[in-house]
Amino acid sequence: MTSALIADLKWRGAFAQSTDEGELAKHLDSGSRTLYIGFDPTAPSLHLGNLVQMTMLRRFQLAGHKPIALVGGATGLVGDPSGRSAERTLNDEEIVAQWLERIRKQLEGFLDFKAPKNAATMANNLDWTAPVSALNFLRDIGKHFSVNQMLAKDSVSARLESGGISYTEFSYQVLQAYDFLELFRRANCTLQLGGSDQWGNITAGLDLIRKVTGESAYALSVPLLTKSDGEKFGKTVTGSIWLDPTMTSPYAFYQFFINSDDRDVEKLLKIFSFKTHVEIEELLKSLATNPGAREAHRALAQELTTSIHGEDACTKVEVAAKALFGQGEITDLDAATLAGALAELPRTTINSSSEIPTWVDLIVATGVCESKSAARRIIKEGGAYLNNKKITAEDFTPTASDLIAGKFLVLRKGKRDLAAVELIK
Repeated sequence: MTSALIADLKWRGAFAQSTDEGELAKHLDSGSRTLYIGFDPTAPSLHLGNLVQMTMLRRFQLAGHKPIALVGGATGLVGDPSGRSAERTLNDEEIVAQWLERIRKQLEGFLDFKAPKNAATMANNLDWTAPVSALNFLRDIGKHFSVNQMLAKDSVSARLESGGISYTEFSYQVLQAYDFLELFRRANCTLQLGGSDQWGNITAGLDLIRKVTGESAYALSVPLLTKSDGEKFGKTVTGSIWLDPTMTSPYAFYQFFINSDDRDVEKLLKIFSFKTHVEIEELLKSLATNPGAREAHRALAQELTTSIHGEDACTKVEVAAKALFGQGEITDLDAATLAGALAELPRTTINSSSEIPTWVDLIVATGVCESKSAARRIIKEGGAYLNNKKITAEDFTPTASDLIAGKFLVLRKGKRDLAAVELIK
């Protein structure tokens, strides 16, 4: 029952607001409905923020509805409608087209495009926007929009208060509304989902459908996901967490969830996991009674890494994580997984034409030890390791035979402080 779906979304913290909730529930309960979410190709990959919306589409599909993933080949050319005060640099059509294809493949790996009764579909708003002239667009679509109402939208007023908005960004809500109208006409799409910051643009589409067709459609928004410290979810000191493994390695993706603040894990599990309420509650009980075991963190990391990167990649990542902390053989790791894991560590490089420095010099160069005297003290206390092998001599110097895959050394101080050395040729 779809009413159960809405209740589930509320339990998971994935329900911000909707058009008349009772009417929406009746609409969804009366049969399989078509819904959509838009993804603009403003980067070469989707990121964890987009994964929230991808997960919503999947939940509705599992409930029997038909999701449309709209990849904005047209709106992607306009820029980013996120509400930032600065205008995004517009990208060339060729670049946007390349990004669109990469994002299309990511979506195809997450939704079921072969389901017998409610297969997901992909749409590109360039298909219906490109053939329309500016004059026809103004005459047929623009006439339905009140400038006063457009100025009152949060996405516009925020820009105006922070220094102004270009006509291009101001018009974005018209383009998004036009998308909803076209999908309503072409695919009988009656529901748009989106982040709560998109509510004004979404309701603009509802108004346009009503004015042009005289019929009603529906909307549901999802809260923006933030961490307990108020920071935007999916951001780290090194940047966004991307779904593309060449931009964020599977190891870094996995470790993002393993290292999540305990205060965020309940929110993340409920939003992203497809486990039952009972299974999630059991994990949260473990988090409360034995937080050091990090069982909930690990379950979340396993599920999402497998979903995005595949079971084999997740297995390699877990083996690598154990090996780095002395619970496996580092030299058995494949080069790609090892490189991804070490990329997240404090690091230094050495030149192939120079002699390899001592362990003491290397650990200081990585920043893990603040001084050579501190590094020598670690060796005396039995807490110094190279590739998981204990170092006992203060003047120990690695040799070429210690290089893993011919280019890496893994240093460890104590149980958890790791660092990497890479040979540069």
